[in-house]
Amino acid sequence: MTDAALTNGHPAASEVVLEFKDVELGFDQHLVLRGVSFRLHRGETKVLFGVAGSGKSVLLKLALGLLRPDAGTITVLGQEISSMPEQDLFELRRKIGMVFQESALFDSMTVEENVAFRLTEEHVPAEQIRERVTEALRFVELEHTLEKFPAQLSGGMRRRVAIARAIITQPEIILYDSPTGGLDPITSTTIVELIIKQRDVYQTSALMVTHRLQDGFTMATHCFDKRKGQMVPVKESGTNTNTSFLILRDGKVIFDGTGHELAASTDEYIKEYIS
Repeated sequence: MTDAALTNGHPAASEVVLEFKDVELGFDQHLVLRGVSFRLHRGETKVLFGVAGSGKSVLLKLALGLLRPDAGTITVLGQEISSMPEQDLFELRRKIGMVFQESALFDSMTVEENVAFRLTEEHVPAEQIRERVTEALRFVELEHTLEKFPAQLSGGMRRRVAIARAIITQPEIILYDSPTGGLDPITSTTIVELIIKQRDVYQTSALMVTHRLQDGFTMATHCFDKRKGQMVPVKESGTNTNTSFLILRDGKVIFDGTGHELAASTDEYIKEYIS
């Protein structure tokens, strides 16, 4: 990582779209999250690192309202959701896209039906659904797969369909749960490039859980060049990729900051983790 590429992570003085404040959650008398606090700003991508069992995926479920904290507050798009009724949560989730680990597509549905699922549930007119599905699949370069079933696709293609399904409602926040997990390095790079494209073209706020350090570093050091239509390294001009990092250890936040701050950390655990 270069200093020039990683200097700026947080959008300056922008709106907070997601905030955890002193959040705790336990299962069977075991605390999984211990006083977690952080903010996600509009247009920012925050990459979550941490070893298995550190609470990363649980944090995403809390942000969706699928779990409720034992203590603390969670605010999403200006609404405190810790005790929000399920019907209100359902409405709020329409503004959040989710890319699940292992894609979580419906095997019995075609690609078109999978991507269109939320629009169908919301009774969007059929002609609009087809247009928006085609647009979303074109964004992930899979418009030719409309009639295929998930079993006919490679792992990387299924992950791209999952991204299309997440962006179909034009969400204000996208949650990515290990979007490159189980994929080979080349396919993983393709997925990260799509996430960068979504970030830079639509400025969508995002939380991305990943086990691959390279994913986060690529997010921080690359941007999407609209003229070239591809991911390119950030130039020495100091382009702001609006990407920051959060590291969880034993249910606690031990780092929250920019890539430059991460690279400069003197914490022995963090230095060993990113080495």
